[in-house]
Amino acid sequence: MYLVAVTGGIGSGKSTVTARFAERGCPVIDADRVAREVVEPGEPALAEVAGRFGDGVIRQDGSLDRAAVAAIVFVDDEARADLERITHPRVAARMAERIADLNAEPGARPDRVVVIDHPLLVETAQAGRFDAVVVVLAPEAVRLRRLADERGMDPEDVRARIAAQATDAERRAVATHVVDNSGDLASLLAQVDRIHAELLVRSERLNAR
Repeated sequence: MYLVAVTGGIGSGKSTVTARFAERGCPVIDADRVAREVVEPGEPALAEVAGRFGDGVIRQDGSLDRAAVAAIVFVDDEARADLERITHPRVAARMAERIADLNAEPGARPDRVVVIDHPLLVETAQAGRFDAVVVVLAPEAVRLRRLADERGMDPEDVRARIAAQATDAERRAVATHVVDNSGDLASLLAQVDRIHAELLVRSERLNAR
């Protein structure tokens, strides 16, 4: 299969891009969803997170209070590194399982384009694992406005999260394709459709060798 990572900062529109790839028939594995799974009640990672950050990050129903954790790690580099040490290896392992499952499906084509929605691709230095990397970019002002309007997020909270993530320059450095999401939805979808067509050609050529 032809593995394509889609990455971008918070509020860049990455989810819209991956949704378009899904509409075009690409299986999508969402790293954020996997990250939630590995800290569900009963998972070893949840106990480790509670041990590191205290019972205050656990809700009464036993689930992880992600907002409480975020309030800690986005202002404390050491705390964020500890959280990543606990969760990142487990996320990577589970994503590898999902990829293997797709590859083992009956009739799975070797040239099938599979998309990984991976917000922390650069931060975890995993770009080299993929055949292509699609980076979604948007100006910070646009991202702030979107997150305030769509999610009701506080601008200062958004800025703290942006500061904790990779820079746009760092993302561009690993990109094989760049999507500019500073315009309207039609422009965004047109870019994704063009990239999708290019990826199909590349994948077919690679598997024809």
